[in-house]
Amino acid sequence: MDDLTRQLSERFGFATFRPGQEAVIRAVLAGRDAMAVMPTGQGKSLCYQLPATLLPGLTLVISPLIALMQDQVTAMKQRKIAAAAFHSGLTGIEKSRVMQDLQQRRLQLLYVAPERMQHEGFFRLLRSLWVSLLVVDEAHRLDATLLEEIRLLTNFESSVSKLLQIVLVGQVEFDQT
Repeated sequence: MDDLTRQLSERFGFATFRPGQEAVIRAVLAGRDAMAVMPTGQGKSLCYQLPATLLPGLTLVISPLIALMQDQVTAMKQRKIAAAAFHSGLTGIEKSRVMQDLQQRRLQLLYVAPERMQHEGFFRLLRSLWVSLLVVDEAHRLDATLLEEIRLLTNFESSVSKLLQIVLVGQVEFDQT
């Protein structure tokens, strides 16, 4: 059993990778940009969640679906992986707790709504952190204008310090006709 498969087993309880996962994860860990397009339920999230547990900084996940964010955070916390979500549905106290956890570098994964990337105060905080990995989850649900804004906001030289790579995660929709 190689080290990556051992990490998969220890951190997530899976004995083997599903088709396509290992190649994407190895690309991410090697510092290369990656894109995973897989059918629903085939483990796209693992392609950034496992690297998030192995990389030294924060993995920032941009996701347009609040319910999915909450499910992912719950699953990560059950695995003892430090994760949080930041979105409009949080109370002021919950937002403050997430911001404090970020400032004290207690999080490995942070899920945010795409609009959050347009808030200068939040972006200023991100600039002060080591963001190891930027993920655009459910990328097919974002419109082209918003994806372009995210691309511009994450300019490697000026926006997010020490950004290593970007992972786009989407799903394949099959025509049922």
